[in-house]
Amino acid sequence: MAASRAPRELFTNGVRAVLSTWPVLQIAVDNGFGGVYGQQKADWLVDVVQQYFHDNADLQQCEVEDFIAELMDQEFDTVVDDGSLPQVSLRLVQMFSQWQQGALQPLQRTISAMTQHPRAKVTAHAQSDPESGGEDDDKEDTQAMECEASTSSVSITKTPPREDEDGWTVVTRRK
Repeated sequence: MAASRAPRELFTNGVRAVLSTWPVLQIAVDNGFGGVYGQQKADWLVDVVQQYFHDNADLQQCEVEDFIAELMDQEFDTVVDDGSLPQVSLRLVQMFSQWQQGALQPLQRTISAMTQHPRAKVTAHAQSDPESGGEDDDKEDTQAMECEASTSSVSITKTPPREDEDGWTVVTRRK
């Protein structure tokens, strides 16, 4: 099999490139959603995801989505709901397929393109919710965060935890 001869580090570098350019993970790390060890968790996430591919044969995109969604929830208290998770998962599945088939040069070119031209740093700015009217009541308050990247604008909605639930951070696109 071509994959056994291919350097495993190449696929690991591909996972790192995909996850490090993913705005949702970048926002979670930069804003402390993963706690004080957020960057270490992001680095750990790279290792766990690449190991998941090596430990499971013929992964489907939906399986990868579910796995990463669970990790983001558990480690960063973040529910990814902005439409980016299917894209990230698909890119990882495609990279692993290239790696398995021994298509190392195209894989290396893809990784190089991602790391040489990374997206602009994503920043989040808290805004008050226009629907709340500035009232301070017992209703569930939401804060919207606008995030700007070089190619597009992403809006993030952060919902504070309710008293009866674990603290969740919900990442969604506002329409």
